[in-house]
Amino acid sequence: MRMSDDELLIAISNMMDSKLKPIENRLKRMEATFENNMLPRMQNIESCYVATYERYQNSADKMEIVALDVELLKRVVAEHSEKLNQAIS
Repeated sequence: MRMSDDELLIAISNMMDSKLKPIENRLKRMEATFENNMLPRMQNIESCYVATYERYQNSADKMEIVALDVELLKRVVAEHSEKLNQAIS
């Protein structure tokens, strides 16, 4: 007995479903692993990175101010040293 086109399509569809079922199950497990395991880890890494960046940015801003203060102190010390040397001479 020969199968009709519709019966063939249904049979092919059923075979495809049976072949794809293990892949679907594996994909569901992977999605669950990602959501429950990887995503929280990535969020933790992100929060650590953001916190580190903010600390770095604050320190970088402070270092610029410190560098300017040091340059000013160098000029003032040089000026005062010159005045002291003139006063002693």
